[in-house]
Amino acid sequence: MAEDTQPLQPQQAPPAQAQQAPPQNAIMAVGGNLKNAALNVLKERKPWTEMVDRSSFARPANLAEATGRLRKNANYFKVNYLVVIVTITAVTMALYPTSLIVLGLLALAWLYLFVIKSSPLVIGGRTFNDNEKFIGMAVISGVIIFFLTSVGTVLFTALGISCAAIGIHGAFRQPDDLFTDDAESQQGGIFGLFGGAGQSNAGHNIV
Repeated sequence: MAEDTQPLQPQQAPPAQAQQAPPQNAIMAVGGNLKNAALNVLKERKPWTEMVDRSSFARPANLAEATGRLRKNANYFKVNYLVVIVTITAVTMALYPTSLIVLGLLALAWLYLFVIKSSPLVIGGRTFNDNEKFIGMAVISGVIIFFLTSVGTVLFTALGISCAAIGIHGAFRQPDDLFTDDAESQQGGIFGLFGGAGQSNAGHNIV
């Protein structure tokens, strides 16, 4: 009879596994969303052979013509130009591994605070909400990138090279009648790319 009154020992292994699951699921969800967004954007990419067709290049007569060409080409080749910017930035960062490491560590810090860490951030007995964490991380990241390291210089160099390459291509590439209507029907160039994709997804959701 005495043996029947012994309490059972609770098992604590499952709670430990349950605590590890949410961060992993959150990282997979973020990665999946980024992958889907990238695939949706790349669907609008134009053929590279059309972009570098040598027979379509000519010197603009004046600044107004060069500006008009650049605007139309930016609307039509916006995804290609975005790929050029990302590629030049990646190559430039690879030439400066220290800057690449700094950006990687900052990215890990953002990922930990806003994706992995589910509990509130407490420092010195004070609890910080998401807005305060965002502002703090933005300030810290800005100071590290632009004042404490050469990451800002590397990024501006990559951006300058990208803008120069896109500007030269856009000014010298003649926009023919084959895609003029398509280009003029889309507004915002590279910056309107994500807005247009969002409207497209919203339309699919309504249907």
